[in-house]
Amino acid sequence: MLIVIALLVTGWIAAAVIGTMAYFRGEQSKPIHPRNWNNQGFERVAVSVTGVQTNYGVRVPAYSSDPYINRNF
Repeated sequence: MLIVIALLVTGWIAAAVIGTMAYFRGEQSKPIHPRNWNNQGFERVAVSVTGVQTNYGVRVPAYSSDPYINRNF
């Protein structure tokens, strides 16, 4: 039973790390929320997690259809 629990915990941690890196590198289809778009804190976390800068040319804002938000970016 201990082995099964250890495997589940290890798998969950691995999935969380891979998902986090994919989000910050822009490899996930999930868009960046406006509060994180061009945010220095978000950029610092992204660099510390992945070691590379966020490529905003590839990412899309979460609410790109909203003209108010588009104007503010």
